Amino acid sequence: MTRRVSLKRGRSSSKLEREVNRVLANDNCSGCGVCVLVSQRITVDLDAQGFNRPTVSGSDSGARDQAEAAAFAKVCPGISLRAPSSNGKRTHPIFGSYVDAWQGWAVDPDFRYAGGSGGVLSALAYWLVSSKQVQAVAGSGMSAIQPTRTVPLRIASRDEALASAGSRYAPVANTVSGAHCEAFIGKPCEVSGRFQFASRSGSVDEQLPVLLSFFCAGTPSQGATDELVGTLGVEPVDAASLRYRGNGWPGRFEVHATDGRVRSMSYADSWGNNLGRHLQLRCKLCADGTGEHADIAVGDYWAADEKGFPVFAEAAGNSVIIARTQRGAALIAAASDQGVVHLSSIDLDSAAAVQTLQTERRRTLAGRLVGRQLAGYRIPRYRGYNLLSQLVYHAAANLRAAAGTFTRSTGLRK
Repeated sequence: MTRRVSLKRGRSSSKLEREVNRVLANDNCSGCGVCVLVSQRITVDLDAQGFNRPTVSGSDSGARDQAEAAAFAKVCPGISLRAPSSNGKRTHPIFGSYVDAWQGWAVDPDFRYAGGSGGVLSALAYWLVSSKQVQAVAGSGMSAIQPTRTVPLRIASRDEALASAGSRYAPVANTVSGAHCEAFIGKPCEVSGRFQFASRSGSVDEQLPVLLSFFCAGTPSQGATDELVGTLGVEPVDAASLRYRGNGWPGRFEVHATDGRVRSMSYADSWGNNLGRHLQLRCKLCADGTGEHADIAVGDYWAADEKGFPVFAEAAGNSVIIARTQRGAALIAAASDQGVVHLSSIDLDSAAAVQTLQTERRRTLAGRLVGRQLAGYRIPRYRGYNLLSQLVYHAAANLRAAAGTFTRSTGLRK
């Protein structure tokens, strides 16, 4: 649901607080948590709707407040986002700029089985640590205290990499816990936020860790997970463990209860009919669901049926792997040479054909943004994503998207 938050315009309200509240009031927050790096006055926690949202404490109105507000405006992906430079790279209308692309999977069968698709990110995380290229990798996984929750983790061993393998379709922000890690696995919005934060000083390469990301269809609310667990007959407080995917490809949503019961649901049902229906609005206005600011981005390389639609039948995991920077390409080449990942070159058109949601969202984003703006909301400013050309090439689809977004936005405001 669209959630309106009144702006606090009183004298005690700081400029930073007003900037943050403006993003919240227009439902442009993704919960990435990069704002916490801007100011110690900002904390990010689950709100009443089950999404990660920032809160500003204190009433500083001096020079520091002005500086923090200006920094927030530059780094928050809910305000603006600029696509990375395509200089010296190839470009694709759906996936953006890149150096090279492959299909592939983790050679280690344990990682391939445990991972959300081919186990590539988990295998790379362990390889980076075991080869002493980094001391630890920032990632996320199941909370040991509340298994239905997802929390930031530091990966520094094989066991930790395997434990964190598999997608988690719930709110989490790795930015703070991963601030000092030399490698970082995060959602595209987290990675772009880290990139924009480092870009403020102009020394991006020196400040950024190795950035690893994955294709993201959006973040469901924490309530969606709790509701789905309850649908399977387990109270969230009685969950002993929870997996959204993995242990096969695509794997099943599976909850283990403290009394030994095991309940599960297929990926198609758990995501398509449950979790995917409870996304925060910002995700539906996202210009980058494929990790364009990362060094390496990974997604499902689904098989297709005779009509070209993706097939979600259980199989050995297979990923589309995109090296987006020269650093990412060098890491993938080294990992392949050392037997960490298996690679086969692909044309990204084949990935676009089976990544139907990413393709449709990119093609119709301009229309959704227009509809949202016509409904009276501020929208994020996007640069370099070729939205105008998509609007022209897919005019009818964008018109429908604009009308639908306008109707939903105005209807929810009544």
